Amino acid sequence: MNTIRPVSDLRNNFADISKTVHETKQPVFLTKNGFGDMVVMSMEAYEDLRFESEIYSKLKEAEYEAELSNKRFSSKEVLKSMREALGENSDV
Repeated sequence: MNTIRPVSDLRNNFADISKTVHETKQPVFLTKNGFGDMVVMSMEAYEDLRFESEIYSKLKEAEYEAELSNKRFSSKEVLKSMREALGENSDV
């Protein structure tokens, strides 16, 4: 469940909000005059969100490229290619 607090709590209860975002790994939504104003989250949660967003962006790009081509690769071909790129023995 989302934690929603008035923006004034940022000033008056900063330590409590900080503790909440770090312990729950979830953002706190702040309101101003009853309307959503901003979101506060831990740096760790923010970095995780950015990483996930980047992964989804790459997957979307790969899906788009797959739509443009009929060429497909087996899992063995992909694994072999990855091992070669990493300089590992591909005979394993």
